[in-house]
Amino acid sequence: MRAVVDSAWLAEHLGDDDLVVGDVRGPNAHMRGHIPGSRPLVLGSPPPAADEESARALAQEIALRLRRHGITGRERLVLVDRGDGVGAMPAAQMAELAGHPQVAILLGGIAGWQGELEEGAVELDHVREPEADLEPSPRALPTRQDLVARLGDGSLAILDVRTPDEYTGRRGKPCDPRQGHIPGARNLDVTELFEGPGRPAPSERIRELVGLPEGTEIVAYCHSGSRSALATLALRSAGYEARNYAGSWHEWSRHDELPLER
Repeated sequence: MRAVVDSAWLAEHLGDDDLVVGDVRGPNAHMRGHIPGSRPLVLGSPPPAADEESARALAQEIALRLRRHGITGRERLVLVDRGDGVGAMPAAQMAELAGHPQVAILLGGIAGWQGELEEGAVELDHVREPEADLEPSPRALPTRQDLVARLGDGSLAILDVRTPDEYTGRRGKPCDPRQGHIPGARNLDVTELFEGPGRPAPSERIRELVGLPEGTEIVAYCHSGSRSALATLALRSAGYEARNYAGSWHEWSRHDELPLER
């Protein structure tokens, strides 16, 4: 299963025994109208700052939430938001942090679903811990320690998806004590990766813009992790092994021991 699937793929596989659709819009929105067979699944967003210890603690908490929603880690999990990617991509990162190995995002979310919708509440079967295959995966949540340790590592590309003025430090956010970018980071404004809200550009176009072969490991960042979450969605749709540095420049700029370039 690819990291991003479309409505046609989901319609074809919706009845598969090993497929679970998690609706991250919240229980009330799910009750008003949802993809048949889906279940509400609120996982939250990555924290703005984390180290490996706190990431492991968070992973355990998210694993508990997954089990409470009947998620074992052995299924294929497709996440659905309202359609802009803002909810699904952070939720995917949280599920991956908890150790779920097969997480995908429905491109276009509930707005792009071509089939019928169901209404009403859904009964959930809780899963006990011994019945779940969920082992914390801190790698899903890149930290500043991870990135500084791999500066200069040619196997990792760091992508700054802020505006060029933010990247160069000419016009950064006034709340940040230092301006500039992570050394070696490429700059590509996130708007270049999308054709519209929740609609990534064609894969060929994204790969042309990024200038790296499909399958390359990329960590994206922005100012506070929101734009880079969307960038991660677009990068994954083009076949990249992409992750989001949620702390982003808001965190990096506050640590004087971390290098920067302008």
